[in-house]
Amino acid sequence: MSLPDRVAVLAAPLAEIDLAPPAVIAERRPDGSLLLRSPTPLADWARSIPDLLHQRARDSGERVFLAERTANGSWRRITYAETAHAVRRIASALLARGCTTEQPVSILSGNSIDHALIALGAMEAGVPVAPVSTAYSLMSQDFGKLLHVVRLLTPRLIFVDDGAPYRQALLALRDAGLLEGVEVVVGRNLPAELATTPFAALQAAPPDERALDAAFAAITPETIAKILFTSGSTGLPKGVINTHRMMCSNQQAIAQTFRFLGRGKPPVLLDWLPWNHTFAGNHDFNMLLFHGGTYVIDEGKPAPGLIERTIANLREIAPTLYLNVPRGFDMVIPYLERDAGLRDHFFSRLDFVLYAGAALPQHLWERLEALSVAATGRRVMMVSAWGSTETAPCATAVHWPVESAGIIGLPIPGTEILLTPNANKMELRVRGPNVTPGYWRDAEKTREAFDSEGFYRIGDAGRLYDPADPAKGILFDGRVAEDFKLSSGTWVHVGGLRVAAIAAAAPVIQDCVVTGQDRDDIGLLVFPNPAGCASLCPDAKPGATLTELTARPEVRQRLAEGLAAHNRAQPGSSTRIARVRVLTTPPGIDANEITDKGYINQRAVLEHRAHEVARLYAETPGPEVIIVGT
Repeated sequence: MSLPDRVAVLAAPLAEIDLAPPAVIAERRPDGSLLLRSPTPLADWARSIPDLLHQRARDSGERVFLAERTANGSWRRITYAETAHAVRRIASALLARGCTTEQPVSILSGNSIDHALIALGAMEAGVPVAPVSTAYSLMSQDFGKLLHVVRLLTPRLIFVDDGAPYRQALLALRDAGLLEGVEVVVGRNLPAELATTPFAALQAAPPDERALDAAFAAITPETIAKILFTSGSTGLPKGVINTHRMMCSNQQAIAQTFRFLGRGKPPVLLDWLPWNHTFAGNHDFNMLLFHGGTYVIDEGKPAPGLIERTIANLREIAPTLYLNVPRGFDMVIPYLERDAGLRDHFFSRLDFVLYAGAALPQHLWERLEALSVAATGRRVMMVSAWGSTETAPCATAVHWPVESAGIIGLPIPGTEILLTPNANKMELRVRGPNVTPGYWRDAEKTREAFDSEGFYRIGDAGRLYDPADPAKGILFDGRVAEDFKLSSGTWVHVGGLRVAAIAAAAPVIQDCVVTGQDRDDIGLLVFPNPAGCASLCPDAKPGATLTELTARPEVRQRLAEGLAAHNRAQPGSSTRIARVRVLTTPPGIDANEITDKGYINQRAVLEHRAHEVARLYAETPGPEVIIVGT
């Protein structure tokens, strides 16, 4: 965006919504650490997620809670009252089948109304539910992570909504002996090779009121509600215990921060993000439940062939909230820019845009603001939040106007953030009622996760936006373990450099990995943006492969020129990018290179693609390596 255009966008007024003003109590310690907490006390929170559902069924019973597309393109909708009725029957069925804390419920399939019903039914019965990444069943070649997760969980019941795509995964579990004593419940297309139960059977019988009332009464804030799996940088997935305390206190804090959510119109969200992750499964789903809103399940996602479904849904659904990861924004924005009608519909009642999970490149931020101004004459509020699976997930939030990406906000009510020196960074640590008690059946990992004061070691780094004024917020400063030194001893800050490179070479780079540890200069392994590359080659043949597109001179020139401009602006050895290798093989789920939300694992890519790093730094680089100038 040109400078005059950006100035014009910034001159437009901000859309007004009711947010808590930025404020923080800061305590500087003699060891150089800084303790931050909100001056706003955290109000009482609900006992459990099922308590929230029953409250909504009483006060908003006829309002649509969940909606999803059916196979014929129509919408299936279910109200809060209908949800509560179905959940009670499912909860009774789960208790009758012997589901317990030690033998929980596992869900292998993606977001759906039936997924939500069985998850809420488990929680109603006081039984943990463990939604598992669909990639472990549908994208994996060896099912290694799926076998590990089910072996660790020892579930009494496993649910899939469609038996056809999950057939091979279920057979792999059977062949590994992991379905002995496990009931497999299937929504449709029951596999002939397995003994399965139709999902409808869970709602067929009236509930055992006495047993169900006793189980519901026994729920406490410390009852385990979910087990969410996160793989981290290395090793097999860990099961993060999520209690009702964590999730309910988190939603109460969010309500006190984004105060407009509880006033006026009930929120409406169209969301593709997977429920096996805390962002959608806890933050988004529970937020809509807490405020009596409508959660529209988006069967699309930011991937070729699927983003079109998201756009089709956005033509029908005008959200009041839009929450996404950077890759999602990257793929939606071009459609909004090409279609003024879609743009105007999208922004027609939008209160705010929230990005999380990874830093949003500044060029995407600016394009979203420009679209908002074109549609409404106002800049939509752009906010962010920060946390993890272990913090249910929100620990900080941006709840005041900011003009650029990177600020992760201030502690929400009830949560304390400790910034403590760690090598060349300030490590972020979290303490509060939203923090996990530990990892499922892994006492050693639980001990390692906490310091002597009970702060959770999240592994991220941060710094104050303004050291003289902590109330201006915390800047995300990458992962503690990602940064490295060049052979000169100069530190390279990976997180910031990655975002800068993506922005500098837009629209070529979808994501990248920074290289150069113990070497003389910095390099990049680039995962290209197919749509962005194609946009630079209008004469390319339809269906051109990524290999063909990235070999085009237009793409290579844009990449080289964009990064050269970055080098002119950032000429220091810690920021200057000397060489680039474009990868045409996508990151792999089995190699732990990427999550199903599209997050790149820097360490895993470097380890798995060491041969590509070697080619990047060859004494005589091949033609596939782009040498970047200034």
